[in-house]
Amino acid sequence: MMRRGILAVDEGSTGTRAAVVGEDGRCGPSFYTSIDVSHPEPAQVEQDAMQLLDRTVGVARQAVAWAAENGVEIAGMSICTQRATAVLWDRETGRPLAPAVVWQDSRYAAELAQLAPEWDRHLWPATGRPVGTRAPFLWAARQLERLDVPAERVLFGSVDTWLVWHLSGRERFTISATNAVAFGGYRLREHTWDADWLAALGFPAELAPPPLDDDGDYGHTDPELLGIRVPIAAVMGDQHASLIALGALSPGQGTCVHGTGTFVGALAGDEPPEAVGGLDGVLCLVAWRSRGHSRFSLEAYTSTTGSALRWLTEDLGLFTSAAEISALAATQPSGEATWFVPTLAGLRTPVLRPEARGVLAGLSLATTREVLARAVIDGIAHAVSDTVDALRTTMDRPLTHLRVGGGLAASDALLQSQADFTGLAIERVADSATASLRGAAYLAGTRLGLWSSLADAVAHRPPDRIFEPGLAETDRLKLRARWQDVLAVSLS
Repeated sequence: MMRRGILAVDEGSTGTRAAVVGEDGRCGPSFYTSIDVSHPEPAQVEQDAMQLLDRTVGVARQAVAWAAENGVEIAGMSICTQRATAVLWDRETGRPLAPAVVWQDSRYAAELAQLAPEWDRHLWPATGRPVGTRAPFLWAARQLERLDVPAERVLFGSVDTWLVWHLSGRERFTISATNAVAFGGYRLREHTWDADWLAALGFPAELAPPPLDDDGDYGHTDPELLGIRVPIAAVMGDQHASLIALGALSPGQGTCVHGTGTFVGALAGDEPPEAVGGLDGVLCLVAWRSRGHSRFSLEAYTSTTGSALRWLTEDLGLFTSAAEISALAATQPSGEATWFVPTLAGLRTPVLRPEARGVLAGLSLATTREVLARAVIDGIAHAVSDTVDALRTTMDRPLTHLRVGGGLAASDALLQSQADFTGLAIERVADSATASLRGAAYLAGTRLGLWSSLADAVAHRPPDRIFEPGLAETDRLKLRARWQDVLAVSLS
């Protein structure tokens, strides 16, 4: 029976949830509500920061009430959030000064592209990422130019900055290391902002939120908001929290989270790998920062995996569901005749080609729905395997294990293909939908003494199925080489 637990909040791009994670490592009931997302212009993605706060407080109160009804003592709170979404607000009123700009926003992509030739050489080794297509500091600088509010009243930060400021009773203004690194301009080794880059974007460095360890001092919860006063013991980005919850605690261990797109991450060690910047799409991040010490990770992203299945089912109507695609694919072996390349929104890795388009090749009158389904599943597995290979190339150590979660992880056919194409054992993790929420809670609970270490917390993770590679190495290499030939067609 759960006696103590962590009030855990996971504020994502389209919804926010809360639950109590008990000392047995498991979640109580998860309370969820959606968050609205608006698109004022084609390249703009925005949210209402007040709605984001109000709905997060709402689900957190539900979790607090559940704990009280079930005799569970809440020892502390953890927060994980969507990354690189920026908020600008008035410290006197506590109200947003503009809509929050979401991490998917690319309104300044063309302007940033002009800065890349000069700044990429500086940013890659210092911050682990290039100029890219978004810059929250540039957005904030433009907003500051048109605001009537005096500068001393303006506060700026990411979603975790915004939430912690309110939840701590307006006592803590900071940003967690894992959210800072996603903002861009965070110097990995120094744990500080790159003043030259902020100046180049026209942002006053004195307005930047001070970076803090992910398990640093974020104050205590405001009883007027949540009804309890407990330490806010850990704050971090959502993908970083998943890395913890899925058990990637030793260098070389990796995770793969399948959603609308697929994130592949791996713990790299105590220093950023020297090869960072050598392959498109592979970023170096702070996996988590604890007690003044950063652990570094690598991350790569395939943008259209789950969204490719949605397109095939809902938009084209070729299949009834993702589950049907998986079931049909399971009746066919992998082959070299029919291919699907899921570059429906461009390619990021192994080369950056935003203009790349999807390919369906090798069709004939003998092509069946089963064959097409197998091509779709294998195409997604190949694309994700490209990101895995890119991480392996960038790390100075082998990738030893890959734990997989997310919606598409329910497909046995997909995970077997991933094992075959990567040559790695693939472990499907149970209860992956709450991975981010649990990972941040594990960090908070370790700080507060619920667990002796992160390894102790993760040890409670329920086991699931392991998919072993089934292809001979020569056959695997041959199939992967053929994939690269087909992929090249989408770039031409």
